[in-house]
Amino acid sequence: MTKSKTTTITEALYDYVLAHNPPLDTVQRELVRTTLERFPDAARMQSAQEQGPLLAFLIRLCGARRVVEVGTFTGFSALAMAQALPPDGTLIACDISEEWTAYGREAWAKAGVADRIDLRIAPALDTLRSIPAEPRIDFAYLDADKGNYVAYWEELVPRLRPGGLIVADNVLFGGKVADPHAEGPAAAIKEFNDHVMADERMEAVMLTVADGLTVARRR
Repeated sequence: MTKSKTTTITEALYDYVLAHNPPLDTVQRELVRTTLERFPDAARMQSAQEQGPLLAFLIRLCGARRVVEVGTFTGFSALAMAQALPPDGTLIACDISEEWTAYGREAWAKAGVADRIDLRIAPALDTLRSIPAEPRIDFAYLDADKGNYVAYWEELVPRLRPGGLIVADNVLFGGKVADPHAEGPAAAIKEFNDHVMADERMEAVMLTVADGLTVARRR
């Protein structure tokens, strides 16, 4: 099918988009900069700058109070989401790295939201399975190891309240999902995308934001 409307995102246009989104605050900007400086080879794992305001917007839109993040890295997305929560809101952040998340802990404290974030250093599947098996999660953000995306989805969906949202990052995987011979993580994302599309418990849309975002709502 021929694409109907597309716009090439140049550097100048990307700057324009950022200038017309809610700006990052001082702590968020510092964390983005620190991540790029300290982990230049891994900084691609950080959510794109425009995704922070988008996640915060979605959390406020659905009135979320109980949030789960699978894959925290240095904590930028967790920071943006925690800041959007009400004072009694909670965010369970799943990661396996004390080194990376230490930067997040520092930023969360600076922003005054550390008390809203429950960081759990353990395999994310173990953490998800420890959450009561009832529909109580309002919002989940999935941005972790691609090979386990389907498994994470299957733990999250039954725990998601009706009307709750799951947002999954990297669903385009650099465009490799369109390759019929994709292998490794790209093949895992292709499997995940097909799994989401076939899941009748959820309704979902795939967006060309950053490296691709799927936004799914529990029916």
